[in-house]
Amino acid sequence: MSHSHPKWRKAKKILTWLFFIAVIVLLVVYATKVNWEEVWEVIKDYNRLALFSAVGLVVLSYLIYGCYDLLARSYCGHKLAKRQVMLVSFICYAFNLTLSTWVGGIGMRYRLYSRLGLPSATITRIFSLSISTNWLGYILLAGVIFTVGVVQLPDHWYIDETTLRILGGVLLAIIAVYLWFCAFAKHRHMTIKGQRLVLPSFKFALMQLVISSCNWMVMGAIIWLLLGQQVNYFFVLGVLLVSSIAGVIVHIPAGIGVLEAVFIALLAGEHVTNGKIIAALLAYRMLYYIAPLILAIVCYLVLESRAKKMRVKNEKKLNNPHPSPLPEGEGEKFTPSPGGEGRDEGGRT
Repeated sequence: MSHSHPKWRKAKKILTWLFFIAVIVLLVVYATKVNWEEVWEVIKDYNRLALFSAVGLVVLSYLIYGCYDLLARSYCGHKLAKRQVMLVSFICYAFNLTLSTWVGGIGMRYRLYSRLGLPSATITRIFSLSISTNWLGYILLAGVIFTVGVVQLPDHWYIDETTLRILGGVLLAIIAVYLWFCAFAKHRHMTIKGQRLVLPSFKFALMQLVISSCNWMVMGAIIWLLLGQQVNYFFVLGVLLVSSIAGVIVHIPAGIGVLEAVFIALLAGEHVTNGKIIAALLAYRMLYYIAPLILAIVCYLVLESRAKKMRVKNEKKLNNPHPSPLPEGEGEKFTPSPGGEGRDEGGRT
């Protein structure tokens, strides 16, 4: 069906409104689960130096995450301005953390990048690359920390430390296999549901691992600072990694309750009270989830209001005489660049 067909335009408007309604409902549900009075009391009485240092690390983490989409920009070869890419990445990450990957990581990326003029095939490659980059760093760090035995599990935990070490070894093996394929694989293309993906170069894969690992380490440093540096940093990082995968499995928006439960259980043997842990995690949620989300909502509304003008400028930049996107499948032939990253033929993305 042509994108200019009346039925398609009507369906697109309906889907857009349903997306907006879903976002609003999820925001309201999230807001009702947060004890705002308790959050404010914790922030108000917190150590100022630790708080401002944590704020600086939050900004750094969001900037590092923006590099995921900049890597995807290089991988896909699209020509959106870097500042637009960073803005979209910030909005998507803030929504992703609070409302799940489906809303922030996928739904919001499709909405905003398509509004800025990118076709669906390119957007699919962008979020695929971004998500894979994020989890590659996680797998590398978790593999090292679990194998070394930094995280000491309580006796009543679901798995024992030996199993965790074995899991760490498996994770490191996954990274080794990925790097081997990026370096030596002769067949570098694969097609998933009509989307042709190209295996990146070895150098590109190393960049993915370094950037993502840095982001996870910064996230761990934020909680470590808010805990008053009373617990070994790598232990805190390991607990964060365990809680992150637990949050994905349980699939609760923003991991409400999961983060706290894992930290309290695994830090039980440390010289830090449950009250201190809860206070640190409340401050972490406020700084890393809630404050960026509020800013992201404002940025999203501004970007929506300016998207049409920005799209026209983007398409003029690409020398495209047609402001509407091409029908599915046209102009989307995908070829690898010499470095192993993928680019769209003809420069259109």
